[in-house]
Amino acid sequence: MQFTVQYQDTFSKARSGIITTKHGTVHTPVFMPVGTAATVKAMHQRELNDIGAQIILANTYHLYLRPGVRVLERASGLHRFMGWDKPILTDSGGYQVYSLARKKDIHEQGVTFQSYVDGTRYTFTPEHVINVQRSIGSDIMMSFDECTPLPCSYTYAKSAMERTHRWLQRSCAHFDATVNEHNSYQVLFPIVQGSVYKELRTQSAEIIAAANRPGNAIGGVCHPTGQLYEVTEWVCDILPAEKPRYLMGVGTPEDVLNCIALGVDMFDCVMPTRNGRNGMLFTTQGIMNIKNTKFRYDFTPIDERLGGYVSTHYSKAYLHHLIRTQERLGAQIATIHNLTLYLWLIKQAQKHIQHNSFSSWKDKIIDVLMHRI
Repeated sequence: MQFTVQYQDTFSKARSGIITTKHGTVHTPVFMPVGTAATVKAMHQRELNDIGAQIILANTYHLYLRPGVRVLERASGLHRFMGWDKPILTDSGGYQVYSLARKKDIHEQGVTFQSYVDGTRYTFTPEHVINVQRSIGSDIMMSFDECTPLPCSYTYAKSAMERTHRWLQRSCAHFDATVNEHNSYQVLFPIVQGSVYKELRTQSAEIIAAANRPGNAIGGVCHPTGQLYEVTEWVCDILPAEKPRYLMGVGTPEDVLNCIALGVDMFDCVMPTRNGRNGMLFTTQGIMNIKNTKFRYDFTPIDERLGGYVSTHYSKAYLHHLIRTQERLGAQIATIHNLTLYLWLIKQAQKHIQHNSFSSWKDKIIDVLMHRI
C-alpha cells in the first residue's frame, strides 16, 4: 500500500490524496460504507459501485463467528466470497468483543468471550486476530486493541492503553512473521487509544507512530463525549503526515467535515445505513425524518439536487409509505440515498481542498446539512 498527499488546504489541516492497494486506488478523504458481515445492509455490491464506493469495511469478529474462517478460506478470501473487487478494510473486532460479547474476560493473552450467536466461548489473541484477517484477505487490517468504555477512569484508561501497546508489539511481530507471496499486499494499522485524557492520547499516538506502519487509526472516540474534535486534534498533531489517518466509527456529516479539517483521511460509520433503515435521511437540504406525517402527500423527489437513481426517481410520499409499513424496499432506498449523500459530500470536500476553498465551504455546508427539515 502506498499513500500520496496531492493537495493541502491552506486554511486548515485538510488534505486530499491517493491510497494505492492491490485491489484499486482510493481517493482521500474517503468514507467507507460498513459491510460488517460481508454485506452493506440492504444493498447489492453493484449498487455500491453505482454510487461510487471506493472501499468498504468488514468486521473480523462477525466474520469469524459467521460464516467462519473455513468458509472464507475455501472461497479464497472475502473479495471473492462477496463479489467485491475493490479494497476492503477489516476492523480487528476489538470493539465488538467489548460491546457485544457476553461474559468476557480480558487478560494479558487476549480476551475470552462468549459468542452472542450460540454461547460458544472463544479467545481472541493479537496473533489469532492477525490469522483471521489473513484468511479474510483484507487489504488493510487493524491490530487488536482494548476499546475502553466511556466514561472510564484515568487508571483504567491507562491500563487498557498499555495493554493495547503490548498487544501491538505481538501483532506486528506475528504480522511480519506470516507474510508470504499470497498475502504480501496486506498492511497493518495500529490504533491509538487513551480515552479522553490528553496525556494518554499523546503517549499512545507517539508509540503508534513509532511502530512505523503504513497507516494509523484513532479509536475510542465515536461515543458522544463532546471531546471528539479535541481528542482528534491532539492525535493528528502527532501521527505522521505522510501516512493516512483513519478515524474509526465517525460520524455525522458535520463530524466528518470537521475532522477532515483536523487532518483525518479515512472514515467509517454505521450512521448513514442504520439511520436510513429507521427513516432518518441526510439530504442536501438538511436532515429529514421521513416517518413524519407531513411527507404523506409530498410527491416531490427525495433529493433532486443530490442526483442518483433512488434520490430522484422515488418520492418522499412513497418512501414515507414504505418505511411506515416496514417494507424492505424502504430500507434499501433510504440506505442507498444516505450513502449517496455521504459519498457526494466526500467528493465535494476533495474538490474544495484541491481548490483551496475547503474551510469556507465547510462552515456553510454544515449549516445546511444539519438543519432539520
